[in-house]
Amino acid sequence: MNRALKWKLIAGFVLVFLAGGMTGAFIAASQTHHLFFGPYRGAISDRIRHRLSAQLRLTDEQMAKISPIIDKTATQLETIRTETARRVHETFAEAHREIAADLTPEQRSKLQAIEERHRRWFHPMHGPRASPSPEASPSPQ
Repeated sequence: MNRALKWKLIAGFVLVFLAGGMTGAFIAASQTHHLFFGPYRGAISDRIRHRLSAQLRLTDEQMAKISPIIDKTATQLETIRTETARRVHETFAEAHREIAADLTPEQRSKLQAIEERHRRWFHPMHGPRASPSPEASPSPQ
């Protein structure tokens, strides 16, 4: 095997390895996105139930007694998560309104595009939301 063929083979293997790694990362990211950003009230109560049952070896009777507590806890956690997400959204919206006052019209449209991308990524089921855009904020001049 000559030297040029050897380097071509090495380069080919490296490219295949990199392509496989990038494909795996893309698939993992697309599959786990819903775990971090989707609603999970039912899933969290199921996870709590499963974890407690496995770790404590609960009987069916015990599981029946604690299920309402687990459901109440899951509901409270979902309320906390929703409230926190709302507060984060409001904080960013307020920051963007304040930032927009110092931006040019072109920069404001780019900021609005950033907000739209964020909305599509983190809120895909809600569609476009009515949120205050940087264009709508009064600019002191």
